[in-house]
Amino acid sequence: MGKTTIEKIISRASGKDVKPGDRVWCDIDISSARDFAGPNCCLQFEEVTEGRGKVWDPDKIAFTFDLQAPSHTEKVSNNQKIIREFAKQQGIEKVFDINWGIGQHVMLENGVVKPGHVVLGTDSHMNLLGGAGIFATGVGNTDIVASWILGKLWFRVPETDRITVTGEFQTGVCMRDFLTFLVGNLKADGLLYKAAEFYGPVIERSSLAERITLCSMITEMSGKIGLIQPNGEVLQWLVERGGEDVRESVEFMKADKDAIYCEDLHFDVSDLEPLVSAPHAPDNVKKVSEVAGTKLDQVHIGSCTNGRFEDITAAFNVLKAADFKINPMTRCIITPATREVMSQCAKAGYIEKFIDAGIVFTNPTCSLCTAQHYGALPSDDVGMSTTNRNFLGKVGKGSSTFLASPMTAMASAVRGMITDPRDILG
Repeated sequence: MGKTTIEKIISRASGKDVKPGDRVWCDIDISSARDFAGPNCCLQFEEVTEGRGKVWDPDKIAFTFDLQAPSHTEKVSNNQKIIREFAKQQGIEKVFDINWGIGQHVMLENGVVKPGHVVLGTDSHMNLLGGAGIFATGVGNTDIVASWILGKLWFRVPETDRITVTGEFQTGVCMRDFLTFLVGNLKADGLLYKAAEFYGPVIERSSLAERITLCSMITEMSGKIGLIQPNGEVLQWLVERGGEDVRESVEFMKADKDAIYCEDLHFDVSDLEPLVSAPHAPDNVKKVSEVAGTKLDQVHIGSCTNGRFEDITAAFNVLKAADFKINPMTRCIITPATREVMSQCAKAGYIEKFIDAGIVFTNPTCSLCTAQHYGALPSDDVGMSTTNRNFLGKVGKGSSTFLASPMTAMASAVRGMITDPRDILG
């Protein structure tokens, strides 16, 4: 019987011939922690090992500072200091401090994580790395600490759905809209502890940014991981960052032709319209045309879901079509995913245009994924964001958030109300 991609990755990491439902211990390639939860992991490790323990392999542990970067309170500063001191004590060199950006993206850009790897993190959206063929998953503090001691963690092998995507996006419609459609179609429990493999011409010609977007909300469908086979320019980009052995790993992890899937789903994007996730759930999906005209107090473009250079370019093109003017009554914030992306935006001349338009362009962070960052919404304000969650009060008690693509978000910032980007792009 053939194997799916996730079954191949787990088989290699566990040294066993696995099938769905099996529980196995897997070798961990990278175990990471961020500035949120990371300090507690360090303290718990010290407690468990009575202050005398050494991590199993300092080269396979990474820290990322992305949620509250730079720190905005003394408490946060002290927590971040705990990580820095722990890393120094343990000889951990992969410390991506406050100037780097969102952890998953930074580790991918720097070749720390590679296709076929098993990766842990304290972020519930670690699995966006599945867009590069990586089995990455968010876990709790205790699991992280266990991996630092053992170099292993146990998993239940998930079943896999195969999702094939065909057609072509219309002007003003993009991968984020398809993702929103998928979440609305499958709902919050549609991939309950499943893996999903994505195929079809839309996927094969997609950029790395689009693949990251597509896999970034697998968590919102209760899935374990979404996986896309690296190919073309995406594969070349990964090889340049991770080395030639990436090609071998990619070839190994290809699903067998006789692999067995739980479900085989097919979607055509040709007639897809711009969509939003309305308050207060990602699967509360509506067409933009259904909610157009809703007044917005703030728009945010960024996050691990849509903070790549291609995402910001899409927003820039909408602003350009609007003669670089946004509604003066609507606050607009743009946050690049990493400093590499920020540098790309600077070289392309975007940042000056954004600033001149009255937009706040920030340093690279997770930014307004939660109310723990600058720009939190006050009570009764209505916002739009390209983040992945819009639960009640997530970015401010009593506020409401619509989730949308970068194009829809910028079009809405231009008009000061929810707007179909096609109304501006033509």
